[in-house]
Amino acid sequence: MPEPQTGPVPWEYTIYIPNDPRAVAICRRTVRLILTAHDLPHFTEAAELLATELVTNAVQHTKGPAALRLRAENGTLRIGVWDADPTPPRPPRHPTPDAETGRGLALVHSCANTWGWVHQRDVRNIIGTGKYIWCELTAAA
Repeated sequence: MPEPQTGPVPWEYTIYIPNDPRAVAICRRTVRLILTAHDLPHFTEAAELLATELVTNAVQHTKGPAALRLRAENGTLRIGVWDADPTPPRPPRHPTPDAETGRGLALVHSCANTWGWVHQRDVRNIIGTGKYIWCELTAAA
């Protein structure tokens, strides 16, 4: 017999998005809506920033569709973006102050508690092959 669930129930949302710059704002607003619905306002500001950076990278640097995934479990929020390009992300760098691009992964590295990426091979043909970049935010104890 399974043990009774204590604490908040884990949840996960996946949003499939086209390669369209408008998807960035839609994802940002959706992240806010999801976190508000789950009563997690302490994650909202950082989660919006991180999701925006990851989705922007997927839309700007790939030609195919993408997916945003939010998952909360045990006080941790995981934000991940899958895109169709299997090319590894470039390491975070600190661009010059006048650079117009190149801050995305540096922001993720600075704002998230942890982050990483993996090659994604879709064996079920749901989203396709590519890469999945993720980061986590942990609630302060």
